[in-house]
Amino acid sequence: MNWRELGLKMGLEIHQQLNSKHKLFCACPNELSNSEIDSEIKRYLRPTQSELGQIDRAAFQESLKNLRFNYEAYNLKTCLVESDDEPPHNLNKEALNLSVTIASLLNMKIADEIHTMRKQVIDGSNTGGFQRTALIATDGYLNTNNGKIAIENLCLEEDAARRIATGDGFTSFRLDRLGIPLVEITTNPSMHDPQEVKEVAYILGQILRSTNVKRGLGTIRQDLNISISEGSRVEIKGVQDLDLIPKMVELEVERQLNLIKIKNELEKRDAKVQGNIFNVGEIFKNTGSKIIASAKSVKAIVLKGFAGLIGMEIQENLRFGTELADYAKKHGVYGIFHSDELPAYGINQEEVSNLKEFLSVTEEDSFVIVAHEEEIAISALKEVMKRAEMAFDGVPEETRKALEKGTSEYMRPLATASRMYLETDIPLLKISKENMDDILNNLPELIDEKRNRLIKEYNISEDLINQLIKRGYADEFEEIVNELKVNPTTVASFYAYSITEFKREKIFIDQLNINEVKSTFKLLKDELISKTAINNIIKEIAILKEKNPNIKIETKEIAKKLNLLVLPGDDLRNIITEIVNKNEELIKERQMDALGSLMGIAMKEFKGKADGKTVNKILKEEIEKVLNQ
Repeated sequence: MNWRELGLKMGLEIHQQLNSKHKLFCACPNELSNSEIDSEIKRYLRPTQSELGQIDRAAFQESLKNLRFNYEAYNLKTCLVESDDEPPHNLNKEALNLSVTIASLLNMKIADEIHTMRKQVIDGSNTGGFQRTALIATDGYLNTNNGKIAIENLCLEEDAARRIATGDGFTSFRLDRLGIPLVEITTNPSMHDPQEVKEVAYILGQILRSTNVKRGLGTIRQDLNISISEGSRVEIKGVQDLDLIPKMVELEVERQLNLIKIKNELEKRDAKVQGNIFNVGEIFKNTGSKIIASAKSVKAIVLKGFAGLIGMEIQENLRFGTELADYAKKHGVYGIFHSDELPAYGINQEEVSNLKEFLSVTEEDSFVIVAHEEEIAISALKEVMKRAEMAFDGVPEETRKALEKGTSEYMRPLATASRMYLETDIPLLKISKENMDDILNNLPELIDEKRNRLIKEYNISEDLINQLIKRGYADEFEEIVNELKVNPTTVASFYAYSITEFKREKIFIDQLNINEVKSTFKLLKDELISKTAINNIIKEIAILKEKNPNIKIETKEIAKKLNLLVLPGDDLRNIITEIVNKNEELIKERQMDALGSLMGIAMKEFKGKADGKTVNKILKEEIEKVLNQ
């Protein structure tokens, strides 16, 4: 496709959790928990007017669902701030400084005053019905292979509660994530090629990872803003895989082009959406459709001039009928039946013919059926009619959810400025010149700079360095190597590969601190253990700390308990001499080529209680004695 001819414009929004000690507006720990909850709160949320008396369309749409929200809380890890029963505390200064650091790395202008705003969100993800957000910086830029990309703004805001379950008329959330500080970085919509968006997302991710941000699944989320000249701006939320971004853009452009085709065809046909909702249950009183037979009410609407268009594929494996159904599903129905796909699903041709006659449907017309409780069926069909009316405008402004294969599904209308209003419980903040100077004088090393320096400084492979950086262990690696003067490759291999093996074995080292890892490598430096003993000692520490996080660890005692302390020099030589004496014939036959076989025998005998280099050295000496006899 020629993207510029299509008028393709794209922007990015990056949401990244910060690794501060506490949440943004309270002293609760900045961490998730999967332990048993202590209490539960039940709430309903309703939209409110902005300062100009307007109601945000996205908030209004959510309110129509009339859902109950259940909030799961912990006594020690959540507080009254998360449950919206206590005013927020002052904004977290550590998180503020982190956000200013990131803004400085993006060449942004820091705001003179930091004002906290409320952003109305009533999908249940926040107990108060709004998200607190503060504008930190504006007017920055990012250097890319395609030139500068403008960064419009950077905001510091609280993350949403974790969605746990959804049922009939309710959604459950957990409050441990609510309030975790995150930065929202927004580019301007100046990108015109899908590969360019992927590059910008990657560079932004690398800059963020140069600072103290959280790592792991769900800690960074990317949203895409996409439009073409004849379409509309569509926001696709929750893009996780950078490699999928180009395909997601291509599929969204395809969707918008097909919606424009449908619009043009509807205009040619002089189509319209009839406003009547018909009760058609009598037609299906003996139906073979299990869904319709079990429903309390069966309703239908007529879409004049829509024949063949509802079944039209507008995106890979998704049809226009799916767009209509997505709107209907927001009111609790599982889907719709439409004339382009019937007879099917237990509905026979006779029922289709009788329905067409009852509705006075022509060959150019379509009908849509919903089977459910009467009130829900009527609400769902009203949404279908609303979405069908939007087809005459082409592409509606929407927020959509990213799906695994690059497609997307409708979430809600695109939010408007009407959802923003001032937070009166939090005083404005000014960043002092001294604080700003301190941040600017201590900006972190960017990842690309760090990668090149580590490769040069420690003379280890690029693959090892990439793994250290990717897993967030580069700083710990440097601290251990520089303090203990141990072999850099040994330390890097532990962090790059051994920890991954531990996770496969369901042994997690999250409870460990660097001092425990450092003291293990100190045993290696002092020649009290061999390299092969390191993993066994760390595993044992991890297991002990999982049972009791406060246990006092003595790594030498752990090594002694596991029988991993290296043998004294005399004992080591005596055992090697015995191995050599038992294999004199092999040595005389193969000369020094016997070294490899004897090395295997020796290391099996020592079981990690001897350093390989030392064993190799003594073996050579003892073999030479035999050969010189």
